[in-house]
Amino acid sequence: MLSITSEDLNYLIFRYLHESGFTHTAFALGYEAGIHKSTIDGNLVPPGALVKFVQKGIQYLELEANLNNDDADLDEDFQFLQPLDLITKDVNELQKIIKEKKENLHKGKSRGKDKGNSENDHHEREPVREREKEKKQRDKDRERDREKMEKEKEKEKEKEKEKEKEKGKDKEKPHEDLMMEAKQNNDKISIRHEENETAGEPEPMEICTSLTSLSCEIPSSDIMVLEGHTSEVFACAWSPTGSLLASGSGDSTARIWTIGDGPCSSKMQTEPVNVVLLKHFKGRTNEKSKDVTTLDWNGDGTLLATGSYDGQARIWNRDGELISTLNKHKGPIFSLKWNKKGDYLLSGSVDKTAIVWDIKAGEWKQQFEFHSAPTLDVDWRNNTSFATCSTDNMIYVCKVGDNRPVKSFSGHQGEVNAIKWDPSGSLLASCSDDSTAKIWSLKQDTCVQDLREHAKEIYTIRWSPTGPGTSNPNQQLMLASASFDSTIKLWDVEVGRVIHSLNGHRDPVYSVAFSPDGEYLASGSLDKCLIIWSVKEAKIVKTYSGNGGIFEVCWDKEGKKVAACFSNNVVCVLDFRM
Repeated sequence: MLSITSEDLNYLIFRYLHESGFTHTAFALGYEAGIHKSTIDGNLVPPGALVKFVQKGIQYLELEANLNNDDADLDEDFQFLQPLDLITKDVNELQKIIKEKKENLHKGKSRGKDKGNSENDHHEREPVREREKEKKQRDKDRERDREKMEKEKEKEKEKEKEKEKEKGKDKEKPHEDLMMEAKQNNDKISIRHEENETAGEPEPMEICTSLTSLSCEIPSSDIMVLEGHTSEVFACAWSPTGSLLASGSGDSTARIWTIGDGPCSSKMQTEPVNVVLLKHFKGRTNEKSKDVTTLDWNGDGTLLATGSYDGQARIWNRDGELISTLNKHKGPIFSLKWNKKGDYLLSGSVDKTAIVWDIKAGEWKQQFEFHSAPTLDVDWRNNTSFATCSTDNMIYVCKVGDNRPVKSFSGHQGEVNAIKWDPSGSLLASCSDDSTAKIWSLKQDTCVQDLREHAKEIYTIRWSPTGPGTSNPNQQLMLASASFDSTIKLWDVEVGRVIHSLNGHRDPVYSVAFSPDGEYLASGSLDKCLIIWSVKEAKIVKTYSGNGGIFEVCWDKEGKKVAACFSNNVVCVLDFRM
C-alpha cells in the first residue's frame, strides 16, 4: 500500500501555494508547519507536484472504474503497478500493463493444467488476443502520428533558425524596412488587443515571435547573469546614488553587487562582478527561517535595511558590514521602508504589528498594534506619517507619537496586498485579493476611486514618477496595477478609468516598475518573461525570457539598466537604450 506522510503533504501544499502566487499563505503555512526543518530536498520535487498527484489520484479512480467489472479480484490488479507507474503513465498505458501482466500470470498457471483445459483456455483467450492486437496497432499508429508531428515541429524550428541566419547575413536590407516590419507586426498585436477587449474580458496576448526576434527579444548574450544565491531571489533594489544592486534570497543571505557603467553583454565582461555577501545566520549551514523577504536602501544609498523570516530587521553599510540588528517582531517581516530623511525605518510583520525604528539609537521608537491579522505592506507618506495594510482587509494611516490611527479605511473585501502613496502624498492607492484597486484620500472616509477591471487578485501597484511633486511635472500621473489575471492596467486615477491594458504575460504578474522618466514600464511574471513597455503607446519594446519565475524588477537611477530577480536563484541585469 502506497502512503504519503503529513510532512510530505505539508511540503507539497507549501510548494503549490508558493508556485500559485499565494506567497503570504505559503509563508504562514511554512512557519507553522516548520517547513524549514523538512528533510525533503526541494530540488527533487518538480513544479506542480501537488496538482500532478491529485490528477494521478483521479486517473487511478478512473482506471479502477474502467477495469472489467467481472473481475472479482479488482484490488489485486493494482499490485501489478509500481508507484512510479501511477505518476508517469496515463490510464491507457496502466491498463495495458495490468492486462499484459495478468495474461503472463494466467499463462504460468495454465502450464500445470491438462492439455484439454489448455485448449479451452486458448480458445477463451483468442478474443482477448485479438483485442490486444487491435490495441497495439492503435498504439503504434498513435506513436507514428506523434513522431510525425515531432519531426514537423523540428523542421519548423530549423526553418526559423535558417530565416534568422538569413536576416543576420542580409546587411544590405535598409534599417527602415526592418522597422516597418516591426511596426506592422506591432499593429497586428494592438488590433488583436482591441478585438479581445470588445469580445469581453481581455485575453493574454501571445507575443508575436517575428516581432520579438526582430527588434524586441534581448539575446542571452546581452544579459548579465549574477550567480551565487542558492535559493529563490525574492527581492532586488538599486542604490539611489550609485551602481550598487542589492538582492535578497531564500538562502538566508543578501548580496550587494557592483555593476559597472559599461554594457551588460557577456562578450564585454572581462572580469567577474564584485559582490559582498550579507549572511543572516551565524552557523555554517543556511537556515530556512532566515529567508530575506524584503530590502530597502536609505535615501543617500549609504545604508541597506533587510527584513527576514526570523522577524529581525538588519542594517548594513554599503561594504556589507552589519551595523545593527533590530529585534522586537514576533514573526516574519514582509515589508520594510526608510523615510525620506533616513532617521526612521518602518517594518510590517506577520505578528500583526508595524514598528518605527530610531536608527541613530538602534532601537524601536513605537509599535503600532491596530491590525487583527498579519501586516502585509507599509509605506511612508512623509517623514513622520505612514500607512499599513493587512490580511484583515483594513488600511490604517498612522503618525509617530500618536497612539490611535489618524485614519481607518475599510472597503476591500479581501486581503490588502500592497499600498502606495502618490508622489505628492495626497492620494493612497491600495490593491487586494478582491480583484480591485482603490484610491483613498485623508479628506474622506470612503474611497475616492474604485478601480474594477481586473479578473483576479491584484498583487502589486506602482505610481508613475510623473505629475505634481515629481521631476516630470508636465506628464500625466498614472497608477499601474499587476494582477494574477496576467495583465497590467494603467489607470487615470482622476476619472477612475483604464488608459491601457497591457496583455503580454501568460501567468501572474508579480512586479512592475516605471522608468525614472515615466516613459517605460518594466514587468516581471511567473511566465519567466521580463517585458519593457512603452507607456505612451502601450506596446512591447523589449522582452527577455529567463529560466525561472520573476519576483521583482527594478530600474537604476538613470533608467539605463533594469534588474530582475528569478526563482531559479539568479539576478539578471540588462541594458536599456532606445
